Amino acid sequence: MNINLTLIGQSITFFLFVWFCMKFVWPPVVTALEARRKQIADGLAAADRGKHELELAAKRATETLQEAKQKAAEIIAQAEKRASQVVEESKDTAKVEGDRQIAAAKAEIEQEIHRAREQLRGEVAALVVAGAEKILRREVDAKAHGDLLEAIKNEL
Repeated sequence: MNINLTLIGQSITFFLFVWFCMKFVWPPVVTALEARRKQIADGLAAADRGKHELELAAKRATETLQEAKQKAAEIIAQAEKRASQVVEESKDTAKVEGDRQIAAAKAEIEQEIHRAREQLRGEVAALVVAGAEKILRREVDAKAHGDLLEAIKNEL
């Protein structure tokens, strides 16, 4: 065997193998590599988009939190204002109720004074009659002298 013939045979076999690989093996491998490269590129792009969306979500969350704090502060201020209004209304209502009770008490006192005066007038009239009876040493008829007693009572 000649080295040249072996070398030529091996070269032909090698070229046939390379042609076979280029025709039947290489296209599916290249397709698989392209698909894998595209999948990796899409994954990296999705990761970048996710990172960007995460940053936007963090910003929105911060803004929402600030808005919520501001609204909470407004609600607290409104509640405090309403509480002070309720306190003032309660004070006014209590003052009106107190004034009403004072007026009712004064009216009741006036009525009691009037009753006491009437009672005192009656007692004084009875004492006057008793005194007059003792002075005159005779019996005074209260029915007969009713007009006189009523005039004395009104004078007192």
